[in-house]
Amino acid sequence: MHLRDVVTFGEAMVMFAADRPGELKDIGAFSRGLAGAELNTAIGFSRLGLTAGWVSKVGVDVFGEYIRESLLAEKVDIAGVTDDAVHPTGFQLKSRVLAGDPQVQYFRKGSAASTLAGGDVDPGYFTSFRHLHLTGIPAALNAGTREFTNAALNCMRTAGRTISFDPNLRPSLWSSRTEMVTVINDLAVRADWVLPGIEEGEILTGSSDPEHIAAFYLERGASLVVVKLGPEGAYYRTREDEGTVTGFKVERVIDTVGAGDGFAVGLISGLLEGLNIEQAVQRGNAIGALAVQSAGDHEGYPTFVELERYLQDQLMGAK
Repeated sequence: MHLRDVVTFGEAMVMFAADRPGELKDIGAFSRGLAGAELNTAIGFSRLGLTAGWVSKVGVDVFGEYIRESLLAEKVDIAGVTDDAVHPTGFQLKSRVLAGDPQVQYFRKGSAASTLAGGDVDPGYFTSFRHLHLTGIPAALNAGTREFTNAALNCMRTAGRTISFDPNLRPSLWSSRTEMVTVINDLAVRADWVLPGIEEGEILTGSSDPEHIAAFYLERGASLVVVKLGPEGAYYRTREDEGTVTGFKVERVIDTVGAGDGFAVGLISGLLEGLNIEQAVQRGNAIGALAVQSAGDHEGYPTFVELERYLQDQLMGAK
């Protein structure tokens, strides 16, 4: 059986981004887009030419239709998306900033995606892919979505598929910091490739040293840990090897949201295509750098040709 490339799952929301800087309460005009960490990665993989599937639930409403149509336009497989006639599709408002992180207000409580439960996992669909990419967000929503996360992870582990995990910490979604750290680390140690940011690593392991963060997960079962260092690049470590790959210089940061997901797209696609770890991390750095130079969450993600051109330009310029 020929396996497809990457499957992921989570909640997508319609995003209304402010048309001008300022407090959200003062904004009268917004532009519509899509948000959701896992949806970002599915789009990113597809743009690079990988076969990507995204699993979720959406409401039977105009937002649900918009999500479906947008993903189909990006050539993402949505056969694993189900309609919910009772619960709505969530949405969010996002401020526009001149520097730093934007303010985001969520309207997701009681959404269709938040009703996902363990019994919704279709093993046949998941195992038709060779790799599962998951984040810590679905596990944060409620007991049902956490059950779904564990069932999907266990299904792919049993089938011998590779698994990557991005903590994507959202403290506001958890009842306590202790619960967040416990659940997230339980998921991380069952993945092959773990991708924490440096601040996340400190929360999860108690250390701000990339080497210690990596050692924490390697000792517990991961085969590769890549610690994202923001503009500085990323530190990677396996049981045999380690190194730091410098980030790409960005003249003007427009929006940081989606940079970490873009990094995951670059790294994972590179590893699945057989690049060595350093090359894969470099690809992750490149997509992260491209992501922060555009206003949307995934709008800056490149096609394969655009990525190759960017890498060539940057590496030539560095000589």
